Amino acid sequence: MASSAAVAPCRFLSPLATTSRTLLSSILPTPATTRRRPLISSTTAICAAAMAASGKAGSASCKVVDSHLHVWASPLQAADDYPFFPGQEPTLRGDVDFLLECMDEAGVDGALIVQPINHMFDHSLVTSVLKKYPSKFIGCCLANPADDGSGIKQLEHLIVQEKCRAVRFNPNLWPSGQKMTNEVGRSLFAKAGELGAPVGIMVMKGISSYIQEIEELCTDYPATTVIFDHMAFCKPPTNDDEEKAFSSFLNLSRFPQVYVKYSALFRITREAYPYEDTSQLLSRVISSYGANRIMWGSDFPYVVPECGYKGAKEAISHVAGKVAISSSDLEWILGKTVSQLFQGAWVTP
Repeated sequence: MASSAAVAPCRFLSPLATTSRTLLSSILPTPATTRRRPLISSTTAICAAAMAASGKAGSASCKVVDSHLHVWASPLQAADDYPFFPGQEPTLRGDVDFLLECMDEAGVDGALIVQPINHMFDHSLVTSVLKKYPSKFIGCCLANPADDGSGIKQLEHLIVQEKCRAVRFNPNLWPSGQKMTNEVGRSLFAKAGELGAPVGIMVMKGISSYIQEIEELCTDYPATTVIFDHMAFCKPPTNDDEEKAFSSFLNLSRFPQVYVKYSALFRITREAYPYEDTSQLLSRVISSYGANRIMWGSDFPYVVPECGYKGAKEAISHVAGKVAISSSDLEWILGKTVSQLFQGAWVTP
């Protein structure tokens, strides 16, 4: 999808106007502690029903895009060509063939692949997938904040030569005692903006630990787009400190270059599937950022044992229905935002 002008918009029916408890025979089994309740039918069915109701069935194209997932080598691939970083061997299946099966079942058209920690700064597996499926996937490389600055040239190579479209900042990878605002971090951040590559930031330890660094980078480099992974790991606030942290995250919406991934709901919920408590988080983020700066992401393959890939997509419409999010806003979240941010991606040759 090149832009919203390139593809006719698909109007999703509001989840409130659909049957929210339709039994799904194809739900994957999950552990008893996280077993999913039956939800509404897939977004594809919702889209088709919306078009039929408006008399435009078959005249519009509806693309759902996953803004956050990972792939890594199969055991055979790891043994032959794409070894795992020592100590980061995965325990879950995460090969691209499995991903494609999951996406097909869920009716997801494309995705942004984020370089997994399992391969650290060796991007060869991910770039091989990008080359094999150029209309299906785009890539987000992993920033290397090594003191010698070698990661800056690597970043440029991955963006210019290997066709990655974004870069991930993981502050836990910075040398001990160093911040993302050190000389190398600033150079990486500025280079990303120069190359038109958004910076995805993973604040796994919470937004409060990094708020000053992020505000400084956004202020000093307004040309660099920022995307917060997994709602900046903000869970529904239960005390004053958590509310303060979430409010500081919402306040970052004053920077127009900041976007949000409403992704990996199992990481930001306090409840079992379908993670209904995240509905208030979503409502407040929409109020601050606007739906056109929010994008859904699954966090495959980590989501598979939690609720299944298909379940991850279905949860979005269910949660949206709890706070009466409009069909237009849901359309932005499920694919339009990420498609406009990455112009020219997910276009069939």
